Amino acid sequence: MDLSDAVIVKSSRLKSVVWNDFDRIKKGDTCVAVCRHCKRKLSGSSSSGTSHLRNHLIRCQRRSSHGIAQYVTAKEKRKDTTVTVANFNFDNKDHKKDDPLSFVNVKLDQEQLKDENVNAGNCNFDQRRSRFDLARMIILHGYPLAMVEHVGFRVFVKNLQPLFELVTMNRVEADCIEIYDKEKQKVNEMLDKLPGKISLGADVWTTSNGSEFLCLTANYIDESWLLRRRILNFVAIDPSHTEDMLSATIMTCLMDWDIDRKLFSVVLDSTAGNDVAIRIGERLSQNRFLYCNGQLFDIRCAASVLHVMVQHALVAISELISKVRESIRYVRSSQTVQAKFDGMAKEVGIRSQKCLTVDNPFQWNTTHSMLEAVLEFKDVFILLQENDDGCTVSLSDVEWDRVSAITNYLKLFVEVTNVFTRSKYPTANIYFPELCDVKLHLIEWCNNSDEYISSLALRMRSKFDEYWEKCSLGLAVAAMLDPRFKMKLVEYYYPQIYGSTSSARINEVLDSVKALYNEHSICSPLAFHDEGLPWQVGSVRLSLPTSAKDSRDRLMGFDKFLNETSQGEGMKSDLDKYLEEPLFPRNVDFSILNWWKVHTPRYPVLSMMARNMLGIPMSKVPPELAFNTDGRVLDRDWSSLNPATIQALVCSQDWIRNELEN
Repeated sequence: MDLSDAVIVKSSRLKSVVWNDFDRIKKGDTCVAVCRHCKRKLSGSSSSGTSHLRNHLIRCQRRSSHGIAQYVTAKEKRKDTTVTVANFNFDNKDHKKDDPLSFVNVKLDQEQLKDENVNAGNCNFDQRRSRFDLARMIILHGYPLAMVEHVGFRVFVKNLQPLFELVTMNRVEADCIEIYDKEKQKVNEMLDKLPGKISLGADVWTTSNGSEFLCLTANYIDESWLLRRRILNFVAIDPSHTEDMLSATIMTCLMDWDIDRKLFSVVLDSTAGNDVAIRIGERLSQNRFLYCNGQLFDIRCAASVLHVMVQHALVAISELISKVRESIRYVRSSQTVQAKFDGMAKEVGIRSQKCLTVDNPFQWNTTHSMLEAVLEFKDVFILLQENDDGCTVSLSDVEWDRVSAITNYLKLFVEVTNVFTRSKYPTANIYFPELCDVKLHLIEWCNNSDEYISSLALRMRSKFDEYWEKCSLGLAVAAMLDPRFKMKLVEYYYPQIYGSTSSARINEVLDSVKALYNEHSICSPLAFHDEGLPWQVGSVRLSLPTSAKDSRDRLMGFDKFLNETSQGEGMKSDLDKYLEEPLFPRNVDFSILNWWKVHTPRYPVLSMMARNMLGIPMSKVPPELAFNTDGRVLDRDWSSLNPATIQALVCSQDWIRNELEN
């Protein structure tokens, strides 16, 4: 456009700060805004607004960055809706709401910003900080690393902050690993300061390409008496790994974190072999790191053993479940059949509100819901089979009885699993009564008159007894540490389970409790090594407090007098006092961790024991996966990365999410 005969327009109406850097030139009826720095010509008409001028000034290479902030933060009303990205213009006026946004011929200006920090007037743009914010966002939300190279993302970022230097996938991967290293140092320092022990959960994850990863999770109760959980490692393992290889990998991770001395227990799936925990226990027992001779070290996941029994039950009636699904599909196949079915339901007087839907085979609780609903309409299905030639699938009376029996089994397992997953961080005391109830039901089910059902119950009971033999002591000790029950819960259930041998079993639990208490008394900061074991059960010796060793303490003589007179009177241990005092009232608002936090001064040694025991993850399956028939599967986008990066992403995601929760 020839501007030789154009004139510069000066008007008091040009109030926007952008006109400090533009000349408004008018030729005929056309107005043009000319940049004073690069002489670029843009629309200067009043209907065009000033947003495009502001965008140009931010990008103008011949203009210094001084003063950019006033255009970035200006609070003018934007009359235009044009978004400009380099040579790409998109006008909302010509764009229909439902039309897709096309990125054809988009050209991104890649300005190479030499400095990490770009000073923009009164605001500082920090390139490095923005890079790491991007990396943390990808970690936190599980986004694919490749998103930083997606054209839509790059256009969005350039519009949002033109000063941001776009990064490659390799760059953001390196940033994620740097974040992991910094977060790992913070977790390491936190673990080093823990007041109690750590219980380690071990899970095997799979990927879509057949790879396997070992996920190690630390479970502990912190100084505020809050139950915490942190992923420590996510390491690639050979899919054909042996138990020796698995135990060696776990020990390597423990040594790397330097927490082998802090380990209280290891929680594995019920299907895992015994050698994994045995190998680790042997290494730790050499340095006397295990309590109760390792009886509380090898713990199996309670939800896992329930899952195994559920699978036994579902396999046993798989053919019947298929018939039930076909029957439901037939009823829902047409409005005519559905209306006929509803009419028959009214005839037989069934007013059930349950909906007949086919289950999701990958969620076993939906199978229970399906069977439960079908049983309510049992008489209707029988009537339909008799009066509808199109209904080709039918169940005999025996088959209906078997479906009913298995549904009752599944109902119990659903209820127990719901108790386990009611809280995101359940404490170990909640499991004992639920699993005692399961054991009593299994004993009853084995007496079913149908040999098919009783043999299934025997198989389930055999699997449960393996778990019970290994874990019942830990469950009972954790229940004893609940002030609402103490030893009374054990005394209530054991006679029902063991009959005439229950007294011996109860004494075994009590002896183990005393032994565990005495071992904690040795570690107590309240006990002097040269004073013996003053807090042991049955001991009457009282250790002098720390102040008694301070020569400046004017009450040292009083401490000595108190110690001598206490020996004569006899001192009860924490455990003795705890067991003798009345039970705490049962109410819905009870928090066991808060109770122990408040009562730590009264039971200094027993509270240490409670901190370690209640932190054991008796069930390590998260609530959202409690009813899944498949195991843990890694996200597809991340599973294609190299193992070191995968570990950095998975661990960092867990740490950052927990930090945000707290």
